[in-house]
Amino acid sequence: MAGNHWCEILGIVPPRLEAVKNRPEASSYSLLLVALLERGEPMTLPEVALRFEQAGIAPREQALASLKKSRPARAPVYRDGEQYHLDPHDHDLDLWAFRLGLRPPKVQAPPAAPRPVAPLPAPEVRLSVAELEEAWKNASLGAWSQQRLALAVLDAAGGPMLPAEVELFVRAQSQWAYVSQDSAKFRRHDSPIEVLADGRWAIAAGADAAVATVREAVRVRLAELRGRAALRPDPAAMDARRRAYEQERKEHDAMLAGQSRALLAAFPPAAPRAVAMVDVGRHTVETFIDGELATLRARLSDYEVIGAIDVRALLRALDFDPQSRRLAELGPPQKSITLNRRGRSLKLTPTLLVQGTCRIARPFGDPAKLAGYLASGQLGKLKARLEADAKSLYALHEYGRLHGPVRVRWGFLDEHLPAPWVHWDEPKLYDLKQAALEKDQPLEVVVGSAPGWENPWSRAQRARVVREERGYGSYLVDDDGLQIFDDDVQAARVAGEEVDLPRIGR
Repeated sequence: MAGNHWCEILGIVPPRLEAVKNRPEASSYSLLLVALLERGEPMTLPEVALRFEQAGIAPREQALASLKKSRPARAPVYRDGEQYHLDPHDHDLDLWAFRLGLRPPKVQAPPAAPRPVAPLPAPEVRLSVAELEEAWKNASLGAWSQQRLALAVLDAAGGPMLPAEVELFVRAQSQWAYVSQDSAKFRRHDSPIEVLADGRWAIAAGADAAVATVREAVRVRLAELRGRAALRPDPAAMDARRRAYEQERKEHDAMLAGQSRALLAAFPPAAPRAVAMVDVGRHTVETFIDGELATLRARLSDYEVIGAIDVRALLRALDFDPQSRRLAELGPPQKSITLNRRGRSLKLTPTLLVQGTCRIARPFGDPAKLAGYLASGQLGKLKARLEADAKSLYALHEYGRLHGPVRVRWGFLDEHLPAPWVHWDEPKLYDLKQAALEKDQPLEVVVGSAPGWENPWSRAQRARVVREERGYGSYLVDDDGLQIFDDDVQAARVAGEEVDLPRIGR
């Protein structure tokens, strides 16, 4: 890899280990990322340990032992033989760059020049309703007695009030403040609040000192709130920057959704003689056998994203240099899952991943049968089975893009694993539901197993998006009012939109 290709893609200046090693976020794994970014090319763990020693982080032997314990071959790092590489397109790498101070925040606060603070009224001026609304808005007023709260409200009102009116006003300002309508607490002879004959509350004669104390408490709180607000960045400027960032993210969304993608299924994987390729955007599949592989290599140059199981090894076997393309690793993101406290584990395989995620009973063909088809020249059967394998990978790929994670289901186990080929910025089912709510339209969803290849929407059903009464979530219900669980949705689109595949913007 010539030059510092990784840093160029990330848009950062090549870092130095010496400048990062003392940061609070520094660990063996994060410093491994920095060492790789600094070098700009793959390294072995002994080479990284030597660089740690040179930077004064730890002796070589100690650094090597620590690196081995840090699970170094996890995204955004991947291992190829003894070499450790970086995936510069992995969103986690961009996040690590921010954590380690290698890039600035994407939305920076404008300079916080102190703004003028409006002067407070004199002590003899009674409180106003506006002052109380500003001082008590969403405030935690547990330390304020009911008498003090009521006295402040009566002072702002300028006259007697019904107990229910006082309670309603206080409740309207904050859910953590309360005044009961029970007048008994104000019938003491020294109470600053008088209960009139008609039941209304009024400020008692001679309560000037109590009123002055309440006014001071409210205005001290106002002064603190306004002082802190004056030191914060201008809300209008922050809102403008936030809108600009959201626009940039939408443009990035559109770029990611519009990238041309190819998914490959090869046999035999180590030395391919036949490769089935799915063009994700065109929804087509074709197979290249033996001499046709040269045509495949030429075709791959047209794609921006290439996906497969063990994709890097496969492209190397095909003698194709991916250069700066995004590579979608469709194999399991980890080797196993721990099942219980005794340490029993389940080995993860591509078959288990596709079966649990897409409910395809036989996602991949038997290697022995494929070898037999190839040896006996039954190329039609070989092609059909290999294209079926590629379609299984396509179903897994699209589920991951729709949800973010994929599923592992085995017995009682139902776990989600991150799909490494999905970028955080890519629109997902949540975005589709929000779009449906904004347009007041239902979704069309395919539930259960993966959609058929020839007609992906033949099993589609209408689903209404319902916003939760509390919080920001939403859920799907069918025509019978039964909930459709998000995890069971294999494909989705806003009803009425001519979209052939379960993606936004296609």
